[in-house]
Amino acid sequence: MIKDAFAALHTGADPLVLFNIWDAGSAKIVAEAGATAIATGSLSLAGAQGFEDGEQIPFDVLLAIAERIAGAVRLPLSVDIESGYADNPESLSANAQALHQAGAVGCNLEDQLIGSEALREPAEQAERIAAVDEVGLFVNARTDLFLRHLMRGDDPNQDELVESAIERASLYREAGAGCLFVPGLSDPDLIARLCRAVDLPVNVMRLPGMISNADLGNLGVARISYGPGPWRDAMRGLADAAHDALSS
Repeated sequence: MIKDAFAALHTGADPLVLFNIWDAGSAKIVAEAGATAIATGSLSLAGAQGFEDGEQIPFDVLLAIAERIAGAVRLPLSVDIESGYADNPESLSANAQALHQAGAVGCNLEDQLIGSEALREPAEQAERIAAVDEVGLFVNARTDLFLRHLMRGDDPNQDELVESAIERASLYREAGAGCLFVPGLSDPDLIARLCRAVDLPVNVMRLPGMISNADLGNLGVARISYGPGPWRDAMRGLADAAHDALSS
C-alpha cells in the first residue's frame, strides 16, 4: 500500500526531510533536488494563491492544487489541511476522502481551533483523527501546544507542555495517527524526552537556531518539516529582484 510505503519513510535511520512546497512547480523543483516525499504547508499554499492562512483558501481550490501536485511528481504527497475544513467527523471524513482521491497519501491535521488559540479536547481530536485514518490517509497529528506560545512571543520550550503533548500523543496514536507533529518545540533536551516517551514517530519544524537535521535524527526525530520557510525565502528573493529591477 502507498500509505504503508509513506509510513516506512518515518522509520529509517535518517529523518524524513520535507522541504515544504506550495504548487506543482515548486514540487517539481524539490523532487528534482532529491526529495523522497512532498509536503505542502498551509500558509505557503494559501499565500501563493493570494489568501491568508487559517482555512481562508477555499477547500475546492486546495483540492485542485493538490491534484496538480500529485500529477506533477511521482512521490508520496502529504497535504496540510489545517483543521480539516470541517466541524464534525462526518464532514471531515468526506473532505479526507476527496483529498485522497486527489492523490494525497497523507495530511497534517491540527488540534487548534481555527481563528483561536484554543485547542480541541484530546478525545475530540482523537475522534477526528480516526475519521481521517479510516479513509486511508496517513495522519500527521499536529498539536499546537508549542506553536501558539511561540506565536505570541512566549517560550514554547516548557516541561509542562511536553507532558501535555505526551498525553495527547497516546490518544492520537490509539486513534490511528501515524506521526506526532510538534511545531514550535526546539529545545534538544525536550525533543529527546518527547521522542523517548511517545510511541509515534515525532515530527519537528525547523526553526532558526535549531541543531542540524542529523543531530535532530540522533535525538530520535523521525520527520523534519521546513514549514513556511521555503516560501518566505522565495518571496523575499522575488521582492528583492523586483525592487532592483523597478528602481534601476
